[in-house]
Amino acid sequence: MTYSGVVTSARVTHETADVDELAAASPESQHAAVGGLLTAPDVSEALVLATCNRVEAYVVAPSATAGRDALSTFFGDAPASVVVDADHEESLRHLLRVACGLESVVLGEDQIIGQVRDAYDDARRCGGIGDVLETAVMKAIHVGERARTETAINEGIVSLGSAAAEVADETVALDGADALVVGAGEMGRLAARALDGSGASSVSVANRTLERAERLCEDLETVGEAVPLGELEAAAAEADVVVTATGSPEPVLDPDHLGEHEQVLVDLGQPRDIDPATAALPSVTVYDLDDLESITRETHEERASAAEDVEAVIDSEFEHLLEQYKRRRADEAIAAMYESAERVKERELETAYARLTDGDSFTDEQREIVDAMADALVGQLLAAPTKSLREAAVEDDLETIETALQLFDPEFGPRLPSVASVEGDAGSTVGTAEDD
Repeated sequence: MTYSGVVTSARVTHETADVDELAAASPESQHAAVGGLLTAPDVSEALVLATCNRVEAYVVAPSATAGRDALSTFFGDAPASVVVDADHEESLRHLLRVACGLESVVLGEDQIIGQVRDAYDDARRCGGIGDVLETAVMKAIHVGERARTETAINEGIVSLGSAAAEVADETVALDGADALVVGAGEMGRLAARALDGSGASSVSVANRTLERAERLCEDLETVGEAVPLGELEAAAAEADVVVTATGSPEPVLDPDHLGEHEQVLVDLGQPRDIDPATAALPSVTVYDLDDLESITRETHEERASAAEDVEAVIDSEFEHLLEQYKRRRADEAIAAMYESAERVKERELETAYARLTDGDSFTDEQREIVDAMADALVGQLLAAPTKSLREAAVEDDLETIETALQLFDPEFGPRLPSVASVEGDAGSTVGTAEDD
C-alpha cells in the first residue's frame, strides 16, 4: 500500500450558514459530488457528506494548496463567508467530532453516524476512497460508536425529528392532535416515530412512493394512513401538525395547501419544503432548521458533561490515529528498503553460486546454509536503519526517511515527498507511507 497526500477539507454548516445558503452549497448528490472532485487536478481521493444541516467535502492531494483549489471550485456557489476550510489534522479531528454528533444541531444525534456511513459508501462506489480516507472514516465511525455506548451524549432528544416534535408541542399540544409527516426517508421516519410517542391521535405519512409510507405507518403504534402526494393538499389542510422532510428541489407546501384552523408546520427540508409565504398566514406557525436551534440549545446544556466525556474519547482516538499513520509511513519506507536490499542479495547470491560451483551443482543443504547467511546479514544490517526510520516517522522527520531510502536505492527516493513539497503544512503533511 502507498499512503500519499494530505487531507484538506471545507464545509458549510448550520453554524455559519442559513437554510438558503446551505441549499446553495448542496450538491445534486454525494455520489456526483465525489465524482466531480475526483476530476480536479491532483485529487486522488474524495468524500462528500451532505445532510440537511451540513455540506462537507474532504479531498486527498499531494499538497494542501491543490486540495484547497479543488474545494474552492466545489463551493463556488456558496458565499465565501460561510465556507470553513481546514488543513490535514484539523480535518481529521473535525470528522471524528462530526461522527460523534458534537457538530450537529442536536448535540449527540444518532442519525449522523449513519449519514457518515452512507457518505463513505457513496464515495467508495465511485472510486473516491483510497488508503488515506479509508482509515480516517473507519476511525470516525469507531469513535462515533464509542461515544454512544460509553457516554450519555445521545440521551433525550437524539435527532432533528424528535426536536421537530418538541418544538411543535410548544405551540400546539400534540396530545390529541392530528399529525402529518411528508417524506418517508430517514428524517421522516425519525419525525414520525417522535410524533408516535407524543400522544398524537393520528400520525399519517405522505410520500412519493406510497409503499414506503405504508411500511412506515405499519411500524407506528398511533393510527394513521399513508397518503399519496396527489392527496397532500387535502391531508395538510386537515392536520394540526405537519413535519416535512423531503428531498424535493421545490417547496411541496404553500399557503393554498393549508386550512383555517391553528396549525404548526416544521420544515426539515434542504432546500425548503415549505414556501416562506406560508408563514404569513395568521393561523399558521412555521419553524425551519434555523428555528430548531432554540429547542436544541437546552439539549446542549444538558449534555455538556457528556460532551466533555466524548471530547476525551476523541482526544485519545485522535492520537491513536496519528500514530497509526506514522507507523504506516515507516512501514512502507522499511518495506521499500528491504525490497531494495532483497534485490541486491538475490543478485549477489546468483553471482556467488556461479563462481563457487564452476560447473558443479550445490546441494540443497549447502544452498540453504548460504541463503540463511545472506538473510541474516540483511536483517542485521537493516536492524538499526529500521529502528531509525520508525523513530523518524514518529517525529515527522520525512527528510531522514527519504535520505535512508536514497542511500539504499535511489529509485526509492521519489516515493516520499521532499520536505519542500509540503508547502509549509508541517503539521498537516502525510508521507507516502502515511495515511490521511
